[in-house]
Amino acid sequence: MSLPAVFHDIAGRVNNWGRWGADDERGTLNLITDEVVRGAVATVRTGLRVPLALDLRHDGVQTGLVPGRVNPLHAMVQVNQELFGPGTVATSDDVVTMGLQAATHWDALTHVSHSGRIYNGRPAASITPHGRSAYCGIDRARHVVSRGVLLDVARARGVERLPGGHAVTPEDLDEAAEFGGVDVRAGDVVLVRTGQVGVYLAGDRHAYGYPSPGLSVRTPEWFHAHDVAAVANDTLTFEIFPPEVEGLWLPVHALHLVEMGMLQGQNWNLEELSTACARSGRYAFLLAAMPEPFVGGTGTPVAPVAVL
Repeated sequence: MSLPAVFHDIAGRVNNWGRWGADDERGTLNLITDEVVRGAVATVRTGLRVPLALDLRHDGVQTGLVPGRVNPLHAMVQVNQELFGPGTVATSDDVVTMGLQAATHWDALTHVSHSGRIYNGRPAASITPHGRSAYCGIDRARHVVSRGVLLDVARARGVERLPGGHAVTPEDLDEAAEFGGVDVRAGDVVLVRTGQVGVYLAGDRHAYGYPSPGLSVRTPEWFHAHDVAAVANDTLTFEIFPPEVEGLWLPVHALHLVEMGMLQGQNWNLEELSTACARSGRYAFLLAAMPEPFVGGTGTPVAPVAVL
């Protein structure tokens, strides 16, 4: 079934193809200028560091909902091995097999496609089983350091967690920004808290994924209007799941990644950050969320840190 007219209408309004040139592969990360980074550094007052990544573990968030996206399988290949003979320094090494989007991660611009295209009009056929992504792989993101803004939708609404059927709207984002006393600026990385990750942290992996609150198909226009550089939240699917428009699966992914060229992150643990921001009364901070540069990768694990 082809994508409905409502999707194409929104796509036409948020499309960034050609905005930074026909050869661009970084999308809205171009909005993170030196000036933006200097402004981000200026938000640091106490030096408090807040980690935002979930632990990488074999019983992590993946339950088989996405085929092939496995939790980390960790194995030791050396244990106190004296490589250069008895009595020499011993080393221990390990290896891991995992889905690059298994836990806290960034989706690369190649993670989804629609109508045979990825960001900036590149053909979706440029992603191949052995050649990976010829364009717009996660290695093109290079660095993600900017001003981070927490839009704590759950706390702004006076709840610990949004209900599973709640689609976060532009009005919710405006309300959370007003609650936090923050203006979203060009080049910001916006973190949207629903509280859903608390379900996983409490031990219910299946309920974490479904049903889940998430971003409405109406929100990409909000992010586009504010010139947001990247966005992440604390859910498995990012957008509301099951979808708000029957039969329209992952439209927010397609609008962000394909049309806007905007990185999208999932499974971020925003609970400690929510508490820290509430205590300090400040919802803007320096955010370091560096992608691992897997060449041609459609995503990458990330261990973000907010510095207040």
